[in-house]
This record gives sequence, C-alpha cells and structure tokens, in this order.
Amino acid sequence: MAKHTHRKGDRRSSWSVSQITSALLKHFAATPRKRYNAKQLMDKLRIDKDKEIVNDVLVRLAHEGLVVNTGGEKYQWNKGNTVEATTEAYPRTYVTGRVDMTRSGAAYIVVDGEEQDVYVPEHLLKGAMNKDIVKVEVPKMKSKRKPEGKVVEIVKRALSKTVGTLKIFNQYGIILPELVNQFPEVLVKLKDLNGAEDGNRVVADITSWGSEHSKSVWGKVREILSEADLNEVAMQSILISNGFELDFPEEALREAMTMEGRITSFEESIRRDFRDILTFTIDPADAKDFDDAISYRFIEETNETEIGVHIADVTHFLKENSALDKEALLRSTSVYLVDRVLPMLPEKLSNDLCSLNANEDKYTFSAVFTFDLKHKITSKWIGKTIIHSKRRFSYEEAQERLESGEGDLADVLRKVNEIAHKLRKDRFKNGSINFESDEIRFKLDENKKPIGIYVKERKDANMLIEDFMLLANKEVAYFMAKKSSPEIPYIYRVHDQPDIDRLTDFALFAKELGFQMKLDTPANIAKSFNELAKASEQNELLKVLEPLAIRTMAKAEYTSNNIGHYGLAFEYYSHFTSPIRRYSDVLAHRILHENLNERMYRVDKEILETKCKHISRQERKAMDAERESLKYKQVEFMMDKIGQEFDAVISGMIEKGFFVELLESKAEGLVQFKNLPENYVLAASRMKAISKHSGHEIAMGHQVRVKLRDADLSLRQLEFDVLSFDSKTK
Repeated sequence: MAKHTHRKGDRRSSWSVSQITSALLKHFAATPRKRYNAKQLMDKLRIDKDKEIVNDVLVRLAHEGLVVNTGGEKYQWNKGNTVEATTEAYPRTYVTGRVDMTRSGAAYIVVDGEEQDVYVPEHLLKGAMNKDIVKVEVPKMKSKRKPEGKVVEIVKRALSKTVGTLKIFNQYGIILPELVNQFPEVLVKLKDLNGAEDGNRVVADITSWGSEHSKSVWGKVREILSEADLNEVAMQSILISNGFELDFPEEALREAMTMEGRITSFEESIRRDFRDILTFTIDPADAKDFDDAISYRFIEETNETEIGVHIADVTHFLKENSALDKEALLRSTSVYLVDRVLPMLPEKLSNDLCSLNANEDKYTFSAVFTFDLKHKITSKWIGKTIIHSKRRFSYEEAQERLESGEGDLADVLRKVNEIAHKLRKDRFKNGSINFESDEIRFKLDENKKPIGIYVKERKDANMLIEDFMLLANKEVAYFMAKKSSPEIPYIYRVHDQPDIDRLTDFALFAKELGFQMKLDTPANIAKSFNELAKASEQNELLKVLEPLAIRTMAKAEYTSNNIGHYGLAFEYYSHFTSPIRRYSDVLAHRILHENLNERMYRVDKEILETKCKHISRQERKAMDAERESLKYKQVEFMMDKIGQEFDAVISGMIEKGFFVELLESKAEGLVQFKNLPENYVLAASRMKAISKHSGHEIAMGHQVRVKLRDADLSLRQLEFDVLSFDSKTK
C-alpha cells in the first residue's frame, strides 16, 4: 500500500488540541500585526476540526495572555509575551493527579499543590476514567500555556463497582452503565450473574480492568436493584461513581455489634461529670445522630456564665487500627445526598452509642468556657466528660423560643444566644468573611420524589450552635499549637489566602456591576467581601457575585502544616466537633487526649500528613456526590414542567450559551446562543455576551424570563429558551 502524504491543498485529517495550539501560536508569532478569527485560521492552516474547538483554544490562549481579543471574534499576537512558538520537543516531567473528566471525553488532571491542571485529550487517557489517580507525562513548556500531557500509568482506579442494565448474550453478559461518562461497560461471565436476568438493573463488583492487550473490563453481579426504583439506581450510581462503598465489611459490623455504651465506674472516676448541669442539643428536625450538645450554668459567686461544648466521644468506642477504625478512615466522611446519608460509622455507633440522644448518659469530649458579664472568656477547660442531655430542640423550636421568649428554657437559650452574638461580632471585627451561599432543601413524597424546593433559612438558632462549635475548634487548635516547642504534630483545618490573579479578574467584573473591591491587603480583601455580602442583601444584581467570589478563594483542607484559616480569620483552627461524621475530628480527639494535662505525645508527622491528604480527597468526593444528587433532584423536579415559564438570573457563561438559575427553585440550566434571535459573541471576560448586529448585551446577574425547553434526567441537564430580558440589559 502506498504511503499517504499530505499535498498542498489537503486538510490535515486529524488534529489534536495540542497540535492546534502549537500551530496557532506559530502562526500568530510569525504574523504579529495581523488579526484572525477561528474560520480564517482554519482555512490558512487547513485545520480539519470543529470551529468551536478552535474557538475554545483561542479563548484559552487569550486568557493566558499569549494572544489578545481585539474585538468580536478576532485575535492578535500579544506583543508583550516571550513564548517561543516552536515545535521542538521539550524536556519531560511526570506528575500524579486525579482525573476530572469533561463531557467531550478529554480530561483535566488535578495535581495536589499545583495551581494549573494538566489537560489530557481523550486519545491519550490510556483508558483512565473519571476520578482515577494517574501518572501523567508533561512537557516542560517555556510558555505560560496550561500544561498538556498524556497518561502513562493508571495508579489507582476510583471505581470498584458499577451500576447499570444487564444484557445477556449466549456466552456472557454485559452491564451497560447508567452514566456513560462515569462508568465503563462491564462484561460478566454467565457463572457470575448470581441470578440476574436480562434487563435487570444491577450493582456489580469490578474484578478486572483488562490489560495492555485487552481493554475488556470484567465483573461479578453483586445485587439486583428494583426495576421500579429509578431513584435508588441513580443515588447508588452517584455514590459508587465517587468511590464510596455502600456496605460496611462484615468484620467491622461484628466489632460494632459487640460494643455497649454502659457508663462504668472506672470511666466515672476519670471523667468530669456534667450530668447534673443543664445540657441540651439543637439540630435539624430530621436528624438521627447528634454530635454536639451545649451545657449552661450561671455561677452566682463570681457572676460568670459557664458554657460547655460537649462532643460525642467516638474514640472511646473506635479503637485505633481496628477493622472499624480502618473502614472509618477509608471513608473519612459521611456523605449527605438529598434523600439519604451514607454514614462513616455503622448505625449502632452513629445513631446509638455515640449519638448524644436526649435523656441518656453519654461519654463526651468537652471544651468548657466561662464568660464574665461582658461576655469575655475568663477561663477554659478541655477534657473527657459524661453528660445527660435534658432536651432535644429542633432549630425551629429553638428559634421560636429566641423570638418569643416563651416556652421551656427560653430564658437560657436567650442568654446563650447573647454570648454567641458577641463571639460572632468579634470574629467579623477580626476579619472573618461572612459569605452564606443558599442551601437548597427538597420536600420529598413517600417515594422520595421531589414535590417542592426551598432555600434553608439561617437564623439565630443555627448560628448560635455554629458560633460555639467555631470557638471550640479554634481553642483546641490553639491549645495544641502552643503546647510545646518543637511542635506536636496535629491535624489543622486551613484556608489559604485568595489567588490574586483570580481576584483581579473578579474585581473587574464586580466593578462593572457597580461594586468596588479593595485588593491592596488581605484585610481589605476580607473587608470588601463582607461589604459585598451586605450590599447584595439590598441589590439583587450583586447576589450573582457571591458564588463567584467564593470560587476565587482557595479550598479549605486538612494538613499537619498550619497556615491559619483566612476565611474565618483564625490563626489556629481544627475540626473537633463532628467525629461521628468526620474522621479528621477522630484524629483530632486522639492526639488531643494524649496531650492533655502534662502529657506529651507526638505522632509521626509524615504518616499524619498522608492521612490528612486522604481525608481532604474524600471530603471533595463527598461534596461532588452531594452536588450530583442535588442536580439530579432538581432536574427530576422539573421533568413535568416543560413549556412552563420562570423568572431567572444569568449565573454563568460558556462559548455555546449562558446558564440561568431559577429564582424560586434555584434549578440551573443552559440557554444556547444558537436559539436566540441574534448572533451573540462571548466577551473575553466571559462575563457577558454582545450581539454582533444590535450591540445588545447579555451579562451575568441580569434577570430573564425563560421557558423550560428540555429536561434530561439521564444527563442531569436542563435547557431553557429566553422569552424576555429585563430592563437592566442594554
């Protein structure tokens, strides 16, 4: 067969994103004074690829400062950059990170400690799937472009199970996944069907990921799901796709079943007894486990108030390196979906032995504070305790007493709330940032189908508990940080300062909406964020800025290297108050207890840091799962509303259109530019789009009237048409 060669006039038959990027840079560098749009570049360079992909590359190059948008869709070489646009091979480096798959099939590799993700096109993923841990080969680029690479090794698979529909053939079965971009197709031998029949929806264990010579993935049916229960399939798919086990190992369950919560005379002798001091819990009405309780006592001799923050003593039951402990570390967190909780600990512990249920004696780990008449702390004590909660309040019940002053313990709640207000005031005075994103809640029927959506209100009863938990977390971290020099390794919850480049972009957009940010010092940045939060209460247009502002900030994480918590303005901060649902708090309890009084105990810092990184990763996976369940329920709620009209606000923009968030239900969906009567072009800032014909602008934060065009539950996507723009649009 004759070897094919490209002749002049031929189009390249296959272009990767990296090849397009390299070709565009070379052409711009060679013609620095000329301006081009995507179509012109495709014709000149004979790029055989979708125009949207070339436009995406241009937008990215402009964002990275290599080219500039000169208006409309045209771009020009940025004369200020020094990139060498050559095709020479660069030296290679290797990084390990987590796969974040895009809808197109390509992926970004998220690497711990690196600001930029590594882009990997679909054909260079080597079979890696979403959330897998992979080793990637990356060229050491001399430009400021985002790095691109290829997967050379799959270090760890995220999935151990799959969920899908079984199809049976003569010699094998195949499980077709519910979510194609998150699960592989899995082959099953007939002997491994375990009674499953053609058409059944099943959960299967993945037993083999294939080899270099065979890409086939094999598995074994574990469970047959109810045909009618699509919600169960969806929720289990979400949990499994994020790497969470649905069931506890038998050995861990056996350990839990042998435990008992009886208060022994030995424990009474070594713990401080709070059973005669008024103690209560305040939690959601539907809560089943209770991590924390508050005790109240007025000391008449000194005119001081004693407030105890009492936390479930999980470590009394969870022995280090037991099967149950290993499983808790593996999970690291409870996962809260819309209609269920996947707990970190078995129900015997989470809802019974450890839970601070009313009218039961319980083991606790406590931080106790005394306050003078001006609500200033005069003394602190940390140690193991026994409590007896006299009353379980729901948030609604506690709030009713705070507002009316009537009902049992109303006077106590009001006194505790006064101190909480002082703690909150001091925190904000010291620079704590007061962003509160809307928390969506669903009303579900008996089949877990959503019949209503509402935004959870945050009132004093909620914030009262939060203020005392923050105090306990801060003081425990301070105690450990100041315990000794050299340091005693401890687990801290840290939050770095915002990225100044992201902040600058955000500040430019905020200015367009009429809000001026001050970025000269970290203190002024925090002050500006708080001023924005206040301003958005009066100006609906500014509300769209709050979620964008949160995205400019670093993600909070766990580490043994304390850098403080910027968002809370705390120099020392840990997580101590939720050990039933967070393994970070279990670690904090263990290390803290070993260092109480005059004792000195140091864990291996390297081992501790490894655990911190794992817990942080598990937390992110849990948040992903929670968001996915929220999106699923929002789309499910909208399924029967196609053709209905809604008021919405523009909440985001991409090349193909803009996202709108419905004002009432907070459901979000896409309006495609191609479905608008005019031809709109996305501005370089990605904060607005401009009509090429009339100059009409569509901008973030503007309100629109929309009609639901489509609701796709399998893709978790909503699509809308615009009926009208509000008067604020130009």
